[in-house]
Amino acid sequence: MAHAYIADKDAYLKRLRRIEGQIRGLQRMVEQEEYCIDILTQVSAATKALQSVALGLLDEHLAHCVVDAARNGGPEADAKVREASDAIARLVRS
Repeated sequence: MAHAYIADKDAYLKRLRRIEGQIRGLQRMVEQEEYCIDILTQVSAATKALQSVALGLLDEHLAHCVVDAARNGGPEADAKVREASDAIARLVRS
């Protein structure tokens, strides 16, 4: 079964590769003993970038998977809503 985000798969991969580059940059900064505040600034930027990807995937999940399950009703709908709620809770805690 194809997932809803597949239409934007290339965009998600591009964003994740950019984040991967940010993480490698952070590793270099630590190796070169850069100023800690500069490292923390970059950690914050990488964290926000990952959160942006997560929110995009969550939006896709709600708009497609949850809506489709809700249309069908029954236990699958309840499971998808619970699954989305759990995902939101994890994002809020992180």
